[in-house]
Amino acid sequence: MQLSHGPRRISVRFDDPNLVSCTGLVAVSAVSALAERAGLPALLSRLTVPTAHAANKLLAIVLGMVAGADSITDLDVLRHGGMRRVFTEVRAPSTLGTFLRSFTFGHVRQLDAVAARLLVALTRRAPLLTDAQRLAYLDLDDTLRQTHGYAKQGAGRGYTGVSGLNVLLATISTPTSAASAPLIAAARLRRGPANSIRGAARLLGDALALARRAGARGMLVVRADSAFYAEQIVSAARRGGARFSLTARQTPAISRAIAGIDPAAWTPPPGPRSTTARRSGTSRPAGGCPTPRSPRSSTPRSPDTTAPSASPPG
Repeated sequence: MQLSHGPRRISVRFDDPNLVSCTGLVAVSAVSALAERAGLPALLSRLTVPTAHAANKLLAIVLGMVAGADSITDLDVLRHGGMRRVFTEVRAPSTLGTFLRSFTFGHVRQLDAVAARLLVALTRRAPLLTDAQRLAYLDLDDTLRQTHGYAKQGAGRGYTGVSGLNVLLATISTPTSAASAPLIAAARLRRGPANSIRGAARLLGDALALARRAGARGMLVVRADSAFYAEQIVSAARRGGARFSLTARQTPAISRAIAGIDPAAWTPPPGPRSTTARRSGTSRPAGGCPTPRSPRSSTPRSPDTTAPSASPPG
């Protein structure tokens, strides 16, 4: 079949004034009210962005992202149908795009401060980090998000081979809050080819300080993969009063060190699982870790001395 006319630009719009096109946005408005009670508008009003109504524009961007927008053009979703009866102070995508382009890195750091203060305020009003005063985890990781277009600023091929932007994230969670999503404590958008560890120590320090303010006053454990196996990450964790669990790279030196561990140098880990293998009738620990050598001597410590893999600063 052949069309009798040429293609034209088609624009589709949800225009029923009594309906919203995204299911669940009415519930999101309740979340927006919680953020308002936590002081988000007041925090945003302190920004020094050289534009009027900065707080309203930022809230419109956040709500548009909640509605599924992943580009400036998609923010027009808030102006469809009955959206204006759910949300107020909605702006056109072109206005919001111009607003974002006026941001400098200093303004981004101001937003980091706003996000940190908002998270602390929310944890005081909702059970987001249950039992954090006993044990909390802070996970450090990065991810590569694919972008399209040759003119995308900062885009490049990262460790996955995909062209995009690199995002460094630090999230907070607790064992008893497994049913809820981890809380984003800090985030940094970087160039696609950026090394995973670039800027990670500073971001980790900020995230640890925020975790303490958010209620993680007990044991705090930093977890990261081998991309963050470096002295600067260990030092940042120690300065923040946290323990750490880092995946070590399998280098020749580490392989030789593991092969040279005396089998009698293994000790059981602390806790209820540090029991002997009674079923086998032996006194060998059911599991454990090698006792590290003293930094001042090549003589290994006594086998009955428990040595955790990561200890808090002394």
